[in-house]
Amino acid sequence: MLTAVIRRLYPGVTVDSVEIVESKSYGQEMVSTAARAVLDLTYSAGADLPARVVLKLARDSSKFLAPFYENEVDFYNNLRGELSIEAPRTLGGHYDPESGQFGLLLEDLNQRDAHFPNVTEEIRLGVVESLLDELAKLHAGYWQSPRFDTDLDWVQSHRQGKVSHLQNEAVTPVIQHEIDNENFKREMVQRLRTSGPMLRAGMIAVQKHHSTLAQTLLHGDAHLGNTYILPGDKGGFLDWQLMVRGYCMHDVNYLVTTALSIEQRRNNEESLLRRYLSRLSDLGIERPPSFDEAWREYRRTLVWGVYYGWLTTPIGNYGWEINVLNHLRLTTAYEDLDTARLVAELL
Repeated sequence: MLTAVIRRLYPGVTVDSVEIVESKSYGQEMVSTAARAVLDLTYSAGADLPARVVLKLARDSSKFLAPFYENEVDFYNNLRGELSIEAPRTLGGHYDPESGQFGLLLEDLNQRDAHFPNVTEEIRLGVVESLLDELAKLHAGYWQSPRFDTDLDWVQSHRQGKVSHLQNEAVTPVIQHEIDNENFKREMVQRLRTSGPMLRAGMIAVQKHHSTLAQTLLHGDAHLGNTYILPGDKGGFLDWQLMVRGYCMHDVNYLVTTALSIEQRRNNEESLLRRYLSRLSDLGIERPPSFDEAWREYRRTLVWGVYYGWLTTPIGNYGWEINVLNHLRLTTAYEDLDTARLVAELL
């Protein structure tokens, strides 16, 4: 089976043996929407591929998350090879539409001494700058690309496709269940003087508005927990299940507001945004957003992070402290940046 998957990208390669080193399913450590197994592979002579790999698998037998699995396999099979940004090397993937199951073979980043950060640790500003530089490279490479109408017309958006339906429609009762049954989530929503339906309406309005602005390829879920840090503070992005085309501030805001403490964000977010915009210019974007436009949309897009980004995430996915700290950072930024008023302008 692994030979068949790998030969999609590396014809002629044969896997001679497989050893399962370890495996983790939902609820074990950092497993959220997918299970993982670490494998040691041996190949036929001449294959220059990693010996230790990570195999991502469906979290369970349910097809509920299948659109995310299909989307990530499409990303790694069809797009990863042309990207120059820091992201895991892939050996190939397969998605089965009948069962909703998938398998995705990736390099084991531990072999490159990667560190996988989360919100319980202090993140150096240089790491966030490196991650923003990677986002700028990603966004600049597909800025207003005509390929979205040709060979990349399969890339979904926040408003159209299976991923959009899952985020904007199917998950809505799941989010409301979290608000109704998790005390701290309910009171955080109350503190913002809003409700689940009001936040959802605002998110949909922002997505509609952002669809009229410059479109590019987004990571789509660029919170700190979907990043890694290599020696020398080089940052990279993993977990591409929510990859879509959309407006750049979606990625930029979600990274900054989850990666930095409240004080760090307050002191640095404007300068970080200016750095990102400067990188777009350096990468050849002739008319990047002005700072004022980007700052306004940066503040608006927080509604996605508050509503979908973490209200949808059960405690079991990442544990209590990581869940609460993400909510605290996002909802504090929501208040600091007057997001409610900016979103209301679109309703």
